[in-house]
Amino acid sequence: MATESPSVRSTVRQFVSLERDVLVLSLAMFAFSLGFQMTGRYLSEYLVVLGASPFVVGLYGSFGNVISAVYPYAGGVFSDRVGSRYALTLFGLLSTLGFLFWLVAPLVGPIDLGAVVLEPWLWIFVGLVLAQAWKSFGLGATFAIVKQSVPDDRLARGFASTETFRRTAFLVGPLLAAGLLFLVGGGSESSILPGFLYVLGVAVVFGVVATAIQHVSYEADADSFGTEFEGLSQIRSDLAELPDPLRPLLVADTLVRFANGMVYGFFILVITRIWELDATVAGFYLSPAVFFGVLLGVEMVVALVSMAPAALAAERVGLKPVVALGFAVYAVFPALLIFAPADPLVVTVLFAFSGLRFAGLPSHKALIVGPAERDAGGRVTGAYYLLRNAIVIPSAALGGYLYDSAWTVDLPAGPLATLTAGPELAFSVATVVGIAGVAYFLVFGEEFAAYA
Repeated sequence: MATESPSVRSTVRQFVSLERDVLVLSLAMFAFSLGFQMTGRYLSEYLVVLGASPFVVGLYGSFGNVISAVYPYAGGVFSDRVGSRYALTLFGLLSTLGFLFWLVAPLVGPIDLGAVVLEPWLWIFVGLVLAQAWKSFGLGATFAIVKQSVPDDRLARGFASTETFRRTAFLVGPLLAAGLLFLVGGGSESSILPGFLYVLGVAVVFGVVATAIQHVSYEADADSFGTEFEGLSQIRSDLAELPDPLRPLLVADTLVRFANGMVYGFFILVITRIWELDATVAGFYLSPAVFFGVLLGVEMVVALVSMAPAALAAERVGLKPVVALGFAVYAVFPALLIFAPADPLVVTVLFAFSGLRFAGLPSHKALIVGPAERDAGGRVTGAYYLLRNAIVIPSAALGGYLYDSAWTVDLPAGPLATLTAGPELAFSVATVVGIAGVAYFLVFGEEFAAYA
């Protein structure tokens, strides 16, 4: 019903009534999201364990940004050529192979080629190229389906419903990873090995099962996914034809995401390396790595609880205030985290606060696709994310440079006598950039007419 709140109950009811192909795709999305969320937030720590420096962690983040910018269009072209079923199967196999590369990386060891030594952490980069393959499919299609199925003044509700289901994997994944780390390491291991290898093994199993199910069950008689994509020549015209109301949103979103990208990969290192923050819950000792998984679970519980009410609030106050709230949480969280006391309760509250950034996500998506023509939602979304993600590419490398450097610069008279590189500077600069994005959006951002 158009007037029904997108509660968890209604989301589940809508989910089980989906057509077969959409149901299969949704289940596959859930399985692969579970695999990514079990592994992705721990990869920065995994890289350090394998010998990478924090700067390499930053390069890894920027490398991921390149893939996120390029893959959606490349996936569309490939799907257009071979059909959805075979594209999905190949993407699933590649993603599963990527998880496998991550799993075997510690077992390979350094490879001496004479002039250069291939360190084990290099295979994490190779694995990312493969693991991100399945995510290259369906971004624009997801937006387009919601755009075509939901009235304009209920778009935020529509996205809240789909996001609530998808983000459940974001909740279960880190908690499952934390549970495996606890069981294998007893919660007391200083390193995430060998527990994380079990986590990666489970991700491989999820990938194999999801790929097999979607290949067997996904019929795609019409093979409609990707058929409207006109090739790489379409990119320039799609960028040029972005609706005018999206331009200030794009600028602000890019600044906020650039800020988040600078430090996102280092959140786990703050917990496990800088603070070595452990906790005891109900008599059980949680190592820093296990505690980090619990923090991610707390963050996602708040996200799941807040998205639907925020979408309803947007129908009263408009999309812009709700999106601005999410942007503001993105912006201030890095500084709040790095300067917080190393206290488990305080940090738990901060991660709960961080979950509120997802409250604005359905409204944000509605604001992206809302101004698009009803049959152009996928192309508009693809162009928007292509441009945003391309600009954000260097963010993690910049954050890694500031995080891992040790230089100091004397400053003229002011509140600071010197400027010293390190985690505090990286996280502070991220917050400044994020706040600039929030301010720009508050001044220049436009409301979607259906919510005005």
